[in-house]
Amino acid sequence: MALSTVTYSPTQKGIVISIPTLVLSVLIAAIMLFFLLSSLSTCSCPSSLQSFNDNNNSGDALDEFDRKERISATKEDIEWIKDQIQANGLHMQDNVLRKGINPRTRAQQLQDLIQFKGISHYEGPESENHTALPCPGELLVEEHHSNYGEPWAGGRDVFEFLAESSHLSPNSRVLEIGCGTLRVGLHFIRYLGPEHYHCLERDELSLMSAFRYELPSQGLLQKRPLIVRGEDMDFARFGSRVVYDLIYASAVFLHMPGKLVWVGLERLVSKLKPYDGRIFRVT
Repeated sequence: MALSTVTYSPTQKGIVISIPTLVLSVLIAAIMLFFLLSSLSTCSCPSSLQSFNDNNNSGDALDEFDRKERISATKEDIEWIKDQIQANGLHMQDNVLRKGINPRTRAQQLQDLIQFKGISHYEGPESENHTALPCPGELLVEEHHSNYGEPWAGGRDVFEFLAESSHLSPNSRVLEIGCGTLRVGLHFIRYLGPEHYHCLERDELSLMSAFRYELPSQGLLQKRPLIVRGEDMDFARFGSRVVYDLIYASAVFLHMPGKLVWVGLERLVSKLKPYDGRIFRVT
């Protein structure tokens, strides 16, 4: 069948379109639509579903990030613990020795350890095989927690103040001069990345408490803190290129000769991170 051409008279207003042109236009539009639908079908995942999943998981991700990065307790944390106390009907009681499973003072616990051959009550050759890291009884009853004149739990307050004042992150590096048995250091070690906490301590008994009891019992051995015994303010063993976001010294300069104090401070300044590093000294 022959194709006819439709035309309009000169007196009519409009656009003159021939039938072949119209057919060709429809064909081109169909081809473009085909390729467009093909490209959409090759998408690996629907954008709407992906968007839903992202939105659905964003809250959990933010919560996880918040838990990792927060240092101090929030107002919501305090309200939560108060609610738990109230829900359980708990009331503040005088701190007295009450009858429990086996109420004992630290001195009595230590005597038990000596008498019964340690915490597992093994005797003979087996007495040294019940733990990979034998620990003196004095440490097991935590006598070293009473050697500082302040409650052991106060170490957390010190950590929070220092960490927030210095704007620390898990990637920061901290040097503590005189970390003792890690009353404060434990919280830094737990918060910072592996090998990011360094300490210089001169007292052997304090170091033994840290290595034999505190780090293993707190599950922090994998953090690999670098704790060095020394009393001459020599920081060579920490590395010549290491700089710190925070250097903290608590009541250590009181026990040093005046000349060594100034030498130590001069050395510490060179170990600070430029512009951002801070030194806190407690007397």
